[in-house]
Amino acid sequence: MKKLPVGIADYKKIIEGDYIYVDKTKYIFELVNSGVPTFLSRPRRFGKSLTI
Repeated sequence: MKKLPVGIADYKKIIEGDYIYVDKTKYIFELVNSGVPTFLSRPRRFGKSLTI
């Protein structure tokens, strides 16, 4: 079972460390072109940098 990347914001470390990473890049186009303001709320150290 893969580990959760708690506290890790470096993509290379996540991939090389065999952590869980869900690629949601196909949704970026929809998010940007929706024309609706979007607020991404996450707790501190929850991976907001990797979400965007």
